[in-house]
Amino acid sequence: MKTSVLPRQRRARSSTLGSPTKELALVGGFGLRCDARSLILPLSAQRLLAFLALQDMPLLRAYVAGVLWPDVREARAGASLRSTLWRMGHSGWILVDGSRTHLWLAPDVHVDLRGLMRDYRRILNEAADLPPELLTSLPLSGDLLPDWYDDWVIMERERFRQLRLHALETLCRRLSAAGMSWLAVEAGLAAVAAEPLRESAHRALIAAHLAEGNRSEAIRQFEFYRMLLRKELGLEPSAMMASLAPT
Repeated sequence: MKTSVLPRQRRARSSTLGSPTKELALVGGFGLRCDARSLILPLSAQRLLAFLALQDMPLLRAYVAGVLWPDVREARAGASLRSTLWRMGHSGWILVDGSRTHLWLAPDVHVDLRGLMRDYRRILNEAADLPPELLTSLPLSGDLLPDWYDDWVIMERERFRQLRLHALETLCRRLSAAGMSWLAVEAGLAAVAAEPLRESAHRALIAAHLAEGNRSEAIRQFEFYRMLLRKELGLEPSAMMASLAPT
């Protein structure tokens, strides 16, 4: 049977507000806005919201407590979780829902990470049409919770980073093919900035420069990558990269 994780009086007051907007930001750093106003939460509450948002499914309360408070006994971890939920309930906003055994993020909390991952996967689908607003407004940078070092964050951060890198490279190529060379170069530069030693990112950027007729920019980018690769790894660019370099 589903039960509230908020004090009853708070839940009743929140339900009279209609359909408030609740926006949880995880990319570039933690942020929470409710009805366009920033809501400051204790770090324990921030970690709980982030963890539930990243899992995107109902989780056992005992599991949540064990992950978020791994260095204390089970009973103490459970007490810390209950205290965090109690304090969140008194914020006046319904951010977490649950049952006696499980917890999950309230369904009306919009998470920026989820939207970005949908957009990146759409870009990677070569058969999908890309609306102009997606091409011109998609954020080109930003890591998942960059100043958090929990194991469960680090793994998800790397997964998101790899998805973003592949999407940026694909976006660069698709924009070049569509004749939007200025945006293609921006996407390529973002991919290179995110991972300077990634050859596929440099290849996409060089191709974008060549597509708009800028051979000098393409040569400069190739030489930059070759020097960086020699300095950092003592390697030479691959044959595929060398064949792309203009002469």
